[in-house]
Amino acid sequence: MRISKPFPAFSFLSILALYFSFYTITPTSSAASLQDQFINCLKRNTNVYFPTEKTFFAPAKNISMFSQVLESTAQNLRFLTKTMPKPGFIFSPIHESHVQASIICSKKLRLHLRVRSGGHDYEGLSYVSEIEKPFILMDLSKLRQIDINIKDNSAWVQAGATVGELYYRIAEKSKVHGFPAGLCSSLGIGGHITGGAYGSMMRKYGLGADNVLDAKIVDSNGKLLDRTAMGEDTFWAIRGGAGGSFGIILAWKIKLVPVPKTVTVFTVTKTLEQDVGNKILAKWQNVADKLVDELFIRVLFNVAGNNGNKTVTTSYNAMFLGGKGTLMKVMKKSFPELGLTLKDCVEMSWLESILYISGFPSRTPTNVLLQGKPTFPKINFKAKSDFVKTPIPVSGLKGIFKKMMKEDIPLMIWNPYGGMMAKIPESQIPFPHRKGVLFKVQYVTSWLDSDKRPSKHIKWIRDLYRYMTPYVSSNPRQAYVNYRDLDLGQNSKNAKSSIKQGQVWGPKYFKDNFNRLVNVKSKVDPENFFRHEQSIPPMRHFL
Repeated sequence: MRISKPFPAFSFLSILALYFSFYTITPTSSAASLQDQFINCLKRNTNVYFPTEKTFFAPAKNISMFSQVLESTAQNLRFLTKTMPKPGFIFSPIHESHVQASIICSKKLRLHLRVRSGGHDYEGLSYVSEIEKPFILMDLSKLRQIDINIKDNSAWVQAGATVGELYYRIAEKSKVHGFPAGLCSSLGIGGHITGGAYGSMMRKYGLGADNVLDAKIVDSNGKLLDRTAMGEDTFWAIRGGAGGSFGIILAWKIKLVPVPKTVTVFTVTKTLEQDVGNKILAKWQNVADKLVDELFIRVLFNVAGNNGNKTVTTSYNAMFLGGKGTLMKVMKKSFPELGLTLKDCVEMSWLESILYISGFPSRTPTNVLLQGKPTFPKINFKAKSDFVKTPIPVSGLKGIFKKMMKEDIPLMIWNPYGGMMAKIPESQIPFPHRKGVLFKVQYVTSWLDSDKRPSKHIKWIRDLYRYMTPYVSSNPRQAYVNYRDLDLGQNSKNAKSSIKQGQVWGPKYFKDNFNRLVNVKSKVDPENFFRHEQSIPPMRHFL
């Protein structure tokens, strides 16, 4: 049986979003004192005015506004609880020079700095510090200018803009240009590209980080640098070497890519009972990375039904750069097992496909992307990732399904590789997961605020991760750095231990590129000013 009526695809947030939560913060006089010192220092080191009431937020002065700003883009409620460490204050710069001055002043006052451009980081590393206190938060959400240049197929986009805003502004200028970045429209572009940035055009054009032409960063000395000034080693490192290690990204210059006026999307869902013997899923594993580069078909695994009648569903969620007639020919030739029909296919513009993939309801106006913030409620979640290089046998799939049905709100997503992803060398940028990868796996579990046993869900996802060991990459077992996972290397809350554990998690995220990243770090930030629980450490910390 086939579900032929198309329905909106599900993004990570729309599947899991359930409830909001609230917490309290105890103001401290010491934080207020630090803020005053910081403000006075800023005034001495920048000539550009900043209204303190609109750029500084502290619990001691306005706890309601502080909470609102802290929560604004943070996505994982696990890191907004009462017991989690909070920044002494938040600074939202409105000019590049404010960021430069902030580096100088943080050094002078010996303040540990965390930087947030979007807040989607899975372990909350951009707005929580569990290894150093006190710390402050620089929120880049006010730096969101976007300048599109269709004539030379490029755009400058500031770090605080979301990918949804970028997509909208591109489409506003041209119906035949796009950019191959994230599937979730509220991602902050600054941090998103630092880890790679994949999306539904990755098989055609590679990652967002593969399509960067230039960048503006502020280094550990407060200097503003472009590609020429920072040098090719640093420019290499920031495109996939992850955020929070080499400097503060202020803006990216990106290369726009061609898209057709009409693209086609579909979502076909099967239950275990409808995919007898897992023949459809088995075929997907064998063809998803070999289909034409214009076709991206991911699989979303969910659990449906109640305790007495549970089943796992697999939703084949796709975007094709072309019309449905051409798509049907491709599918009949390469993946007839799915049973796709013309009724399943919906033609739309590339920009409209962003809304579809992000999980917005049908007929949602595209200008919703200009809201620049998540439209779904926040959730408590834990996630992990893997890369698969050989198809998982039916016996392995059965074990996955069995484990999924034991969890309350499980989610697994398989994203296909191949195409351009297999053609780009592993060392071209720090992101190394290229030739030989069939697909990437993302595991997610989430829970309600009313659930008093979060450890139960975290135990479940760790157990599933252990179960997958024989079926995924090894030596090293690879992971996607934009899905930060503090389980890797058994992270410690001690800063020095955390740094040394980089020898464990570093190769998982970056393979052999980790060594080059350490060398770059040692040159541009030898004192390790930019640091967090999984930042790239300088060489001296290994000695």
